Amino acid sequence: MSARVVTVTLNPAIDQTVMLDALQLGAVNRAISARIDAGGKGVNVASCLADWGVETTATGLLGRANASVFETLFDAKHIDDRFLRLSGETRTNIKIVERDGTTTDVNLPGLKAKAGDLDAVSRTLGDLCAADRLVVLSGSLPAGLPEDSYVELLKIVAGKQARAVMDTSGAPLAAALKAPKSALPYAIKPNRHELETWAGRALNTPAELLAAAQQLRSLGIALVVISQGEHGALFVSAEGALQAQAPAIATSSTVGAGDAMVAGLTVALQGNADLETTARLATGFAAAKLGLPGPNLPDRRRVEALAAATRIKLHG
Repeated sequence: MSARVVTVTLNPAIDQTVMLDALQLGAVNRAISARIDAGGKGVNVASCLADWGVETTATGLLGRANASVFETLFDAKHIDDRFLRLSGETRTNIKIVERDGTTTDVNLPGLKAKAGDLDAVSRTLGDLCAADRLVVLSGSLPAGLPEDSYVELLKIVAGKQARAVMDTSGAPLAAALKAPKSALPYAIKPNRHELETWAGRALNTPAELLAAAQQLRSLGIALVVISQGEHGALFVSAEGALQAQAPAIATSSTVGAGDAMVAGLTVALQGNADLETTARLATGFAAAKLGLPGPNLPDRRRVEALAAATRIKLHG
């Protein structure tokens, strides 16, 4: 069994997914199906890691009033639950998915956190961190926390000689990338749009994406992964740069594929895999998640088959 991974989710969500033939604005829409899942980026990562057999601890902030949805998931997948409970309800994200895969998100307001809540998570994280342990910091920040909240957590990870994998966007990402060099995340996985927001410019060509990734590497980040949806993902490290493209898969939904990619990336980092192996495994995780409801992976053979079938193109 590999070493335990810690995931941190400061702004989790209950995902309510509603399937429709086609969304008609201003009209009554009849759903084909609906489901409710514990969600939030770090929770999704923890769930996929648990499916792979990785011992996982999940921490962050949860509303006490509807925590049972998360507790059911953690119990079922033997995820160590170290979430801090706050008064109130965790937010709900409504995903309206049409048959052609078009997804409309309606994210409801959630908990308002306080500085003391972040301090409590920080103390928990400090207790959980150990040398060489991987810590996944994922998702947005709840109302009430400053934009640089992740910097405090990154300093704790670095102080314990652990490695952080980060997947956030906007102001929290920009703030994290201004952290002291010693506290920068080991790996990050923005998508192209998130990277464009950080860079302040369009990144329309492979060369432009690679230049932005190399700019991040120059800050001191060991591994930069840029997900590009149907166009695959760019992986850049000291070993070089390569583009990974999963085999074509018919699917009605891409929900959760990015979080699955982070889980696969984390598994590869646990094993100190080379860049090509990392790209294949991360891409295999993401492809295997496509169309699968909830924060779940299929069986290991399916993931491994997709990883093996991933096409790799070297840059330079």
